Amino acid sequence: MMLLAGAAGFVGTCGRFLVVKWSSAMYHGAFPLGTFLVNAIGCFIIGLFFSLLEKSNVSAYGLDVMLITGFCGSFTTFSSFAYDMWILGSKGDWATFILYLVLSVALGILLVWAGRTIIR
Repeated sequence: MMLLAGAAGFVGTCGRFLVVKWSSAMYHGAFPLGTFLVNAIGCFIIGLFFSLLEKSNVSAYGLDVMLITGFCGSFTTFSSFAYDMWILGSKGDWATFILYLVLSVALGILLVWAGRTIIR
């Protein structure tokens, strides 16, 4: 299973690289278009993959590990975050939804700052 995830991860990483390179060549503004596109595309793809896998019930063959953990996980982890948020919202678990949202974004930004501060 780990080799399936790794192989699909390679493909996802290459896809991320190509989308970011393409967007950098097409757009030169301050908005991080490449990352935005990767995250948006990844959210759509993880929704497709989860739904297709649920309908086909083929998780025993490792397709879930390959497509979701491997490909989507390396293409963007934001897609996994967005899907987790969707699951919490669909269950009506609004307290956990808000906690997870605020902590993930605020802590993520804080930790980027901390890592940069330590290296400086």
